[in-house]
Amino acid sequence: MKKARIGVIGAGWWATTAHIPAIKSHPGAELVAVQSREQAKADAIARDFGAKHACTALEDLLAIPDLDGVIVSTTPNVHHAQAKAALERGFHVLVEKPMTFTVAEAQELVELAAQKNLQLLISCPWHFTAHGIEAKRLIQSGALGEIKMISVLMTNPIDQLLRGVNTTPTHGMDNVYVEPCPGSYSDPSIAGGGQIYCQVSHAAAYLAFLTGLRAAEVFARFDRDGSPNDIYNALTITLENGALISLASTAATPLSERNYEIRIFGAKAILQLELWRGTMTLIDSAGHRTAFPPLAQDAVYPSQAPALNFVDVILGKNPNGSPGDLGLAAMEIIEAACESAQTNRTEKIREIKKAQTAKIGLPKTAVARGA
Repeated sequence: MKKARIGVIGAGWWATTAHIPAIKSHPGAELVAVQSREQAKADAIARDFGAKHACTALEDLLAIPDLDGVIVSTTPNVHHAQAKAALERGFHVLVEKPMTFTVAEAQELVELAAQKNLQLLISCPWHFTAHGIEAKRLIQSGALGEIKMISVLMTNPIDQLLRGVNTTPTHGMDNVYVEPCPGSYSDPSIAGGGQIYCQVSHAAAYLAFLTGLRAAEVFARFDRDGSPNDIYNALTITLENGALISLASTAATPLSERNYEIRIFGAKAILQLELWRGTMTLIDSAGHRTAFPPLAQDAVYPSQAPALNFVDVILGKNPNGSPGDLGLAAMEIIEAACESAQTNRTEKIREIKKAQTAKIGLPKTAVARGA
């Protein structure tokens, strides 16, 4: 059986925690190469995870024969250049969130992938939960009626990481293969920003995933709380259909109080999701409640799902569950929010050329190169 041959650019904390283990566990995938800036680190990761090639340069990895796909899991400041280089070489690409630094960069990647008939995925595990997929179906099928308002609250225990106080992941992971490099989350020139780039990138992409709608305008306030990065964010977003969005997010909560809740108010029904708790409830206009089966703990945040889906998409076995357009939609909100926080004005999303693709997504499947 033809296997999807994968190279990983940026074999750091998240790649060794999620993406590489996913590739190793998939029977249809082969981990061909890993890249890290330090040769000793690249050699160790290649040895420990069974990759044939250990590279320090992007160009060396992209020159390996018969690669099918590339995972870009570096810091956000180089996502665009690395993903673009991989697409230009004809490789399918899975890129970590945030997709890029700017809307223009994200737009270029989406258009380039479409022009070359390549798959571009944004790594957002929430797009692969059973509740998320069903919520998307309910919303986009009209079961809730026209979407009028959405409330989002996202809290995370990562403020020390964003402040540069330490580099230890604070997601409850006691043992990790490698820690994030200093500055990768706390230096704005590397990370783009704080909570807005690191975590609101999840929520902003999820809005487009659920509704199929893009944002029209954004008003935002940030509080750095003495940090070089934003720690608290409050956004008011208007979607293209006029729906009102309230999005509040902070990095400064204990792990025990981590929360991600979404309330979608439609003309006919309300949908309530507690993502970290794995619960979802539909409430109709008469007040009747339908509780969906709660998710098992390991299904609440399926960290390996993006890479597993990436392999399936390359092999033509499954549709693209998290297309690059979602990363672009998130960048539209992030960029407008950053501008609004500086200008004290509501910022309208720039009129940008839409890629000649489906409403939200690229071609459904792809054939592995050399198959």
